[in-house]
Amino acid sequence: MNQLDTYLEKASSIAISGHIRPDGDCVGSTLAVYNYITENYPEKEVFLPLGEFLEVFDVLKSSGNVDHSYPDKAPFDLFISLDCAAKDRLDKAQKYFEAASYTLCIDHHVSNKGFADENEIQPDASSTCEVLYGLLDPAKVSRDTAMCLYTGIIHDSGVFQYSCTSSHTMEVAGKLMDYDFDFPKLIDDTFHVKTFEQNRIMGKALDDSRLYLDGRVILSTLSAQDLEDYHVQAKHLDGIVSQMRFTEGVLVSVFAYPSDEKTFKVSFRSNGPDVSVPACAFGGGGHVRAAGCSVEGTRDEVVAKILAELEKDL
Repeated sequence: MNQLDTYLEKASSIAISGHIRPDGDCVGSTLAVYNYITENYPEKEVFLPLGEFLEVFDVLKSSGNVDHSYPDKAPFDLFISLDCAAKDRLDKAQKYFEAASYTLCIDHHVSNKGFADENEIQPDASSTCEVLYGLLDPAKVSRDTAMCLYTGIIHDSGVFQYSCTSSHTMEVAGKLMDYDFDFPKLIDDTFHVKTFEQNRIMGKALDDSRLYLDGRVILSTLSAQDLEDYHVQAKHLDGIVSQMRFTEGVLVSVFAYPSDEKTFKVSFRSNGPDVSVPACAFGGGGHVRAAGCSVEGTRDEVVAKILAELEKDL
């Protein structure tokens, strides 16, 4: 694939977006591209429609310029999809993608089959931000853009502890650290620090978790009432399924919560098995060790469906 500048130079209007329920890599990569364009190509129209994300990412430059309302817009010359495994995962931003004159996908999900006109998908990369760094001109990367890229890498690599971390990941992170920002504080503020409510709901989820399939699977679910009682939203549930993965003897951790009255959002984490397989079976996707999907049904029905699918693979 060509450097990102090759595509930017040909476009007067550009839309940028990522997957529904944006995480650190999605927020970091979309903001990195937004900053890169606005800082180096101030004459271009740039639009960043994206779902609501955690307030911890407000420390990143241009987070306040994200549009959560998805207004009607004239077709863009270029649409850049970041950290999104499939077109329908763009959620309400899909309408901009489909209307754009040219589309570009930059991603690292193994389940991504390439849905744009041009695709740069590197499943072995720790994060989309790692992939993105290789497509940018280092001379045009500012300190603010470097912070966004570093944020994405630390979130999807679990601060370099997950198996997706490679020597190249560390090399890129090291180059970003040379931009002289307070990286320990950035890690603490965006990755480790949780609100009191987030800690309480994690405690609830862990306390309600159960072992299945001879102790190989740990699974926990929350109800809509739980979210209301603990004063949290879906965006505050990050980290629960990852914490469950550290249970001794467990191969797969599963966490589910209602996204509407008839559907549960399901997250998988793995200590070995490829959890993108069960996720894809439900129309989702992701990585070998981390994946997600949506499953229709009541709480009990969803649990039964998940366990039946996992039993096939385990």
